[in-house]
Amino acid sequence: MKYMIMLYGSQRDYDAMAGHGSDRPAMSAEEVAAMHEHMGRVHQDLADSGELVDAQGLTAPVHARRVQMRDGAAMVTDGPYPETQEVLAGYTVVECASFDRAAEIAAMLVNPDNPGEYVDVRPIAEGVDDLV
Repeated sequence: MKYMIMLYGSQRDYDAMAGHGSDRPAMSAEEVAAMHEHMGRVHQDLADSGELVDAQGLTAPVHARRVQMRDGAAMVTDGPYPETQEVLAGYTVVECASFDRAAEIAAMLVNPDNPGEYVDVRPIAEGVDDLV
């Protein structure tokens, strides 16, 4: 079965990675490189094991657009969205034997130095029968 592991972040996280600190300290170039190196290593291990389907990071929320229908017309709002602290920052899709294995993989993607960080794991529906 395929599982999507969803990683979350905020505009503050992206700002810190870009070296702009506000209420959160800016990350050094070395810290950003170490984070990317860790993700690359995990994804390479998953590719080597045959479990990696896809993995991508997403751009900062400031580049996002939300599209909603209002009175039959599309309304487009620029990000970031003040009502949403965290947004989808990236994802990893794996194909593995069990939900337990997917959770084990997800744990490799959580930064142990950031106690509030989390990821979500959800099975991917590959047909209408998987939606229930």
